[in-house]
Amino acid sequence: MDSIKEAGAVGTLINHSEKQLKLVDVDTAIRLAREKNLISCVCANNPSVSAAAAALKPDIVSIEPPELIGTGVAVSKAQPEVVTNTVQLVREVNAEVTILCGAGISHGEDVAVALKLGTQGVLVASGIVKAKDPYSMLREFAEATKK
Repeated sequence: MDSIKEAGAVGTLINHSEKQLKLVDVDTAIRLAREKNLISCVCANNPSVSAAAAALKPDIVSIEPPELIGTGVAVSKAQPEVVTNTVQLVREVNAEVTILCGAGISHGEDVAVALKLGTQGVLVASGIVKAKDPYSMLREFAEATKK
């Protein structure tokens, strides 16, 4: 993690819903990030894994059902119960962690719905990277937070 910090990063993504780490490895990565003063964001594939990750005290937990990653079909719309169940379970074990949702987020409305379901934001990659105008897409996402 020293090279990450030296390169100017302020945080790190830990785990991926499509290629999951063992919980012990997630714990080690969170501890290393904390030692290096890096923000830790743990991605999880379902509500119970999200809660387990939250118990390890990362800065952020993001729920991302793997079947929706990169599809343009937002978890906040396709599986809203996954988001609300995650928020409920995570809050039972960690009241401080920031909760995000990802997977398929590609419109401002997806962001607005995610916030209404109890998350503090979204984790997005392909929705921005694949956009014809990434800056406009980011602005659309930001505007959606006001709804």
